[in-house]
Order: sequence, then structure tokens, then C-alpha cells
Amino acid sequence: MDVLQIVAIGLIATVLVVVVKSERPELAVLLSVAAGVIIFLLVLGKISSIMDIIKELTAKAGINMVYMGTILKIIGIAYIAEFGAQICRDAGEGAVASKIEFAAKILIMVLAVPIVVAVLTTLLKLVP
Repeated sequence: MDVLQIVAIGLIATVLVVVVKSERPELAVLLSVAAGVIIFLLVLGKISSIMDIIKELTAKAGINMVYMGTILKIIGIAYIAEFGAQICRDAGEGAVASKIEFAAKILIMVLAVPIVVAVLTTLLKLVP
């Protein structure tokens, strides 16, 4: 049922944006952003459920939460950057969208360094 609500909101927003765009393009962008925020809020509860499961599995596996926290931050950056870039593209600002995506990739690389170092250190311990 959740997906039906999300699709319905998306379709209604799309129709409204198409109708309003010819008369008031600035309002069309705001409608698009509002629809995106509403859809995000609808799935926010699901995200917290996933986080709880991941924390539980991490504890059972004996993985350091620092690494899992970093991975979750990376995933969050990717989703938020994609959301922002799509809004910019909807507004006709492809160049700004590209800059958002580039900045997100750099931030992801920075966050990934400790994980890569940990993996390489573990591999070096395995090789005699």
C-alpha cells in the first residue's frame, strides 16, 4: 500500500507541475520540491527500521560501529545528493546538479578512506 500512496503523490504532483509550469514556472519547482519532501517523509519511518536491523546485525557480527556508521553516512550522502541534484535538474540547472554530484563523490571518498585503510591493514596481516 505504501508504494501506491507514493506513486499517487508523484503522479498528482507531476500533473500539477505540468499544468502550472506554463503559467508560473517558479511555483512548479516548489510543487516538485514539496512532493519530494512529502515522499521522503513517508519513507522516513522505513529508514529507521532498516537502521535498527543494521545495528543489530552489526552487533551480532562483531563489526566496529564506527565503520558501519561511516557506511551509513556514505549512503545518506549519496541519497541526499541525488535528491538535490534531481531538484536542480527539474529546475533546469543541470550544471548545479553536476556540481552537487561531484561534491558528494568527494565527500564519499573522504569518508571511505578509514574503511579502505582498515581493509588493507587486515589484508596485510593475512599475507605473511
